[in-house]
Amino acid sequence: MNAALCAVCRPRTGLCGIEAILKAGGSSLGQVVRATAYLTNMDDFAAVNAVYARYFPSAFPARSCVEVSRLPLGALVEIDVIARVAA
Repeated sequence: MNAALCAVCRPRTGLCGIEAILKAGGSSLGQVVRATAYLTNMDDFAAVNAVYARYFPSAFPARSCVEVSRLPLGALVEIDVIARVAA
């Protein structure tokens, strides 16, 4: 798999997983208030940002993006979020 394809597939897979976890916990991507993306190559930012925009189409939550030297299990992208959950 080429690097450009990985820069699109991996954040999509990660955001699908995040979406499923939020749904199971009684929340949704629409309730995300903060997101952090960790990239092993900042050159992938535009591709990751394009995928991110598909999952948060109306208003991006507060977010940051940082380049890191390595991620666990050889991942190229990691995304974490903080979301509201109904009481």
